Amino acid sequence: MRGKILVAMSGGVDSSVVAALLVSQGYDVTGAFMVNYEEEGTNSANGGEDKIRIINEKCWTGDYQDALRVAAKLGIPLLRLDFRKEYKQKVLDYMYEEYRLGRTPNPDVLCNKFVKFGFWLEKAKELGFNKLATGHYALLREVKEKNKKIFELLQAKDDNKDQTYFLHQLNQEQLKYTLFPLGKYTKPEVRKMAKKYDLPNAEKEESMGICFVGEVPMKEFLMKEIKSKPGNIVLSLPARGGVRGGGSREVLGQHEGLPFYTIGQRSLGIKTDLNKPLFIVDKKAETNELVVGYEDDLLLYKKEAEVVDVNWIDGQMPKFPLKCEVRLRHRQDLQECVVDVENNKVVVKFAKPQRAVTPGQFAVFYKKGICLGGGTIK
Repeated sequence: MRGKILVAMSGGVDSSVVAALLVSQGYDVTGAFMVNYEEEGTNSANGGEDKIRIINEKCWTGDYQDALRVAAKLGIPLLRLDFRKEYKQKVLDYMYEEYRLGRTPNPDVLCNKFVKFGFWLEKAKELGFNKLATGHYALLREVKEKNKKIFELLQAKDDNKDQTYFLHQLNQEQLKYTLFPLGKYTKPEVRKMAKKYDLPNAEKEESMGICFVGEVPMKEFLMKEIKSKPGNIVLSLPARGGVRGGGSREVLGQHEGLPFYTIGQRSLGIKTDLNKPLFIVDKKAETNELVVGYEDDLLLYKKEAEVVDVNWIDGQMPKFPLKCEVRLRHRQDLQECVVDVENNKVVVKFAKPQRAVTPGQFAVFYKKGICLGGGTIK
């Protein structure tokens, strides 16, 4: 055997193919299905006031059954591990707090940093496994630098599936114990392998949505924890033909609460006499105003942004100014930029103004296909 590997099996095609590949390559493979979230219902017998766990139809039951079927097909054991408490503390509570503050966080990034390659990885080590393997589309390369091994995080072969954006907060200690077997394959190739290995979930559709929570409207999800605080929706144009982004604003309607909206979002149902689509261009926490404007509104475009809590994957501060590329959201085309430090602040200056630079989201840096790291947009 080539080593003991714990494969995080979600019940989906990608992680199932990872397990099949590693088994075929001679590794001692054990699967692990992680329970991270469980939907809460209401006890109608008590007037809907008491929250209870839904016992008969847990949101993860179907995926767990798929993972069991795959494990049985491959002849490997499948563990079921519970990380609900850790997921709530490190991901959900953080997410709710960020939204309350008017920012738009990315829970998947935090989930990778603290849960998948934090708590999961520690459990894998504790159980005696050499490495943790996941179905992420990314590549790892080990290089020697000054008699020291450095693990580089590289973009996947499949540009459309590349997930390095979500992995940019990982450090050397985490990458040292990680395997990403799918990085050198495209999604269609992975689908073909699932059929070749005759996996019972080979035709399963891909799931989207919030990490482990699933395909639920974000607004609906947030309203369970965040109280609605209505306010004015205002137009950023001070007057017809005026200068965008300043002056007194025309009130167009009412919003349900700033946390439920994000910069760049199309403002549905609101019209002006110009009959052009409106977009959210700013959120004014001090006045509880949601500012909307047209597609060419100057507030919607930024030439630079401050980034905080930056993680450099190789563990070393780069030489500034750093000319590289940046991605402000998953699947965005890489944008040319210069990263520099000004007044002890990390500032990203874009070669071209960027649309909807959103506080709480992540700016992730790349150079020659290598993900360098990134941080939170302030």
